[in-house]
Amino acid sequence: MTTQAAGVNIDIENVSHHFTLEGSDLPVLENISLQVRPGEFVALLGPSGCGKSTLLRLLAGLEQPVSGVLAEEGRSITAPHPSRVVVFQDPTLYPWRTVYDNVGLGLQIRGESKQAAQSRIDAMLRRVWLQEFARAWPHQLSGGMAQRAALARALVNHPRLLILDEPLGKLDSLTRLRMQQEIVDLWQEQNFTTLMVTHDVEEALVMANRVVVFSSRPARVLDVIEVEQAYPRRRDDPALVALRSRVLALLGAEQAAA
Repeated sequence: MTTQAAGVNIDIENVSHHFTLEGSDLPVLENISLQVRPGEFVALLGPSGCGKSTLLRLLAGLEQPVSGVLAEEGRSITAPHPSRVVVFQDPTLYPWRTVYDNVGLGLQIRGESKQAAQSRIDAMLRRVWLQEFARAWPHQLSGGMAQRAALARALVNHPRLLILDEPLGKLDSLTRLRMQQEIVDLWQEQNFTTLMVTHDVEEALVMANRVVVFSSRPARVLDVIEVEQAYPRRRDDPALVALRSRVLALLGAEQAAA
């Protein structure tokens, strides 16, 4: 990993949020506080529908919290910014652009030279195993291929904060394992800050520095688990197996209480 962090510092202070449903408030986040260090990889785990994805949308600047503060490098997050790149559960590729042009969209918007952009796009397509589909249209891709293209579109921009909302859920098992490693490799190379929602406990422990475990809705922080094992991590490492049992016990107890 590079010695100088390229990622940003994130502060989440006493953040609460609710939606209005049929005239009533539906609380989704309750007094969330979390500090994320520059270049850190943090995974968010919790029961389905507890509010994890909502927190990511707030961090991306797509919505504003009902109360509390979210800050990047000490500045309040009030709107989207090019330094923060989001990969959603669905690929959201533009159907009128080829895979190559979808991946290069951010570089084009920033005015990157054609030659420099081509080099970066070609390299990223190779990393997600889509180099043979560079001129394909989104409708010609499988769901997993489209999601890999969406990941490439995010990562080619060298983000300072990468926000991942279950980005690997549509991939087959073998491709998912390979993409887990590719994301970790790129994170180690570029040292961007990463926040990732996943429902896969093993995935969180294999990829992240810290794992934040949330309660059922409205989400509260149940525990923050440090994962100190060196990369690349082995899934059968006794320390990871013990952490997995600890996380599953937390989630199981929360489900039983709910």
